[in-house]
Parts: sequence; C-alpha cells; structure tokens
Amino acid sequence: GHQHLAPYVSALNDAGIRVSLFIEPERTQLEAAVSLGAPVVELHTGAYCDSTGAEQERQFQRIADAAVAAGELGLECHAGHGLTFDTVGPVAALANVRELNIGHFLIGEAIFSGLDSSIKRMRSLMDKARAERSA
Repeated sequence: GHQHLAPYVSALNDAGIRVSLFIEPERTQLEAAVSLGAPVVELHTGAYCDSTGAEQERQFQRIADAAVAAGELGLECHAGHGLTFDTVGPVAALANVRELNIGHFLIGEAIFSGLDSSIKRMRSLMDKARAERSA
C-alpha cells in the first residue's frame, strides 16, 4: 500500500513544500496520490518512449487518459521520463499536462549540438505541438 507515505507527504505539505509523486499513468495511482494529499503528479512516459507502433499508441493513450483523469481529480499533471525530440510532441500537446521533465535527454544531446541548441529545439517542438492543439 501507499499509506506509509502519508506522514511524509503531510509533513512536506505542512512545510509549504509542493509534493509531486512520480507515478504510472493509471487511475489507481492517481487516486492514491489524491488520498495522500499530493497536489501534483508526474506521469511516467517511459513505456511510451520505449515502444513503437501500435504499442506506442496504446501507451500514449494511457498517458492521455491519465492526464484527463488527473484534472478531474484536481491534480496538477506533469509528465516525463525518456522523452526525446521524436516523442515529446504528442505529450506536449496534452491539454492537462502543465510541465514536462526532459533533463537526461537534453544533456546527452548537448554533447553533440550544445545545450543552447538542444534546449531551443526541444522548446520549439513543445511549443509547436501546443500551438497545433490550440488551433
């Protein structure tokens, strides 16, 4: 069970520290986050990023559904783990996802093209996906 985390989440909340739980994109884990009092969740995107074809579409749908459910449950929703230039667009386009965590890939990419260039390219892809969603 997850209730062993409750005193830690409560203490952090009481200290004014926003708690974000890194979870699989599953309704039961979203509900656990709510029961613990965590205001933010980060959906694990690794299975989506590591798969291809129909399986990647299925994994993306899990993330999309979880992002909607997070909003319905009153959670702020973030996403990350394994996102690359090739996989970031669809996740960035999800209306309920407010933040993406993409550090490891950007640092690795920076070895070849520089940090400034890597960040600008990633930001451009994210902005494009969000603009297309809004259009």
